[in-house]
Amino acid sequence: MLNVQIVLFDGFDLLDAIAPYEVFCAAAMNAENALNVELVTAEGPRSVPSGINGLRIEASGRLDPERAGIILVPGASGDVEGDGPDSVPAILGRAMSTELTGLIKQALQHKDITVATVCGGSLILAMGGLLEGRPAVTNHLGMALLSATGVVPVSARVVDDGNLVTGGGVTSGLDVALYLVERELGPRIAHAVEQLFEYERRGTVWKDTGTKPNVNKSVTSDEPNAAVNKTAMIPTPSSQHSKSIQASVFDGDWETTIATPVGKMEVKLSILTRDDLIQGTATQGDETIEFMNPVLQDNKLAWSLRITKPMRLNLKFEVVADGDHMVGIAKAGLLPASKLTGNRVT
Repeated sequence: MLNVQIVLFDGFDLLDAIAPYEVFCAAAMNAENALNVELVTAEGPRSVPSGINGLRIEASGRLDPERAGIILVPGASGDVEGDGPDSVPAILGRAMSTELTGLIKQALQHKDITVATVCGGSLILAMGGLLEGRPAVTNHLGMALLSATGVVPVSARVVDDGNLVTGGGVTSGLDVALYLVERELGPRIAHAVEQLFEYERRGTVWKDTGTKPNVNKSVTSDEPNAAVNKTAMIPTPSSQHSKSIQASVFDGDWETTIATPVGKMEVKLSILTRDDLIQGTATQGDETIEFMNPVLQDNKLAWSLRITKPMRLNLKFEVVADGDHMVGIAKAGLLPASKLTGNRVT
């Protein structure tokens, strides 16, 4: 029997979870109960409030990362703008901080388990560091954030990467479930469910197989460009001295706080200008990371940084210094910018 566990968490999106639930239940009816579907949580049986007016759904069990079959993680429903506690990023971040991340990590290590996600479900896994380097998709609003976690973003309705199957926006839950039914039980069962629902799966499922398309990739402002970067980093004789003076105002150790949608991050920055080159490190807890591509533009210092706590993200920083005070922003993809404040340590 094929076991399907659909994971619920506080603030989950109803359609992300219930649409696949109905597809799998319909498949079970057409396959003489060769499939079992269960709603679960990382904590165990409980009433789970959804993100749609707090409507509650009963979960009957605890997620079992050892049980062969399919585990499906939905996304969240909440505010799509702002960084308040009811925003989608904040809800996803809270779900990522539960036992769910560790349980899914265990499940991904089993060859007999397929982990599937719908919409922002892939972001929960990605922010927990589980999808680094793997192709995946999420809601179009979160694709930049998905990329910022080290995932290879693919603009497709459904992405199949073996034991990981991800779906795009909310209604793609139908497509993910139908595709998994076809993959596990065959096309005739999937077709019977499509006829019952009067719905046909959309688009081509993306896989990293076959001939790669010959697509000319144009350079955008967000992509690395060696020629542009080298030009930007070479100071002209007339500006070299002034840039050195500007850079020197950032030199030293800084105790900073970054206010993110999922909590505050305390980070120590160490910045040094040597031979007109800016170097820097960021220390968070027992982890120290070097700045990536630090650049001084006018009176602003910008760099990229890969953090792992409270989630895995590639952040872009931009700060200014006024004496011993520093203010700025840290941004990942399309997430609202997080405010950075700090003071120089004397």
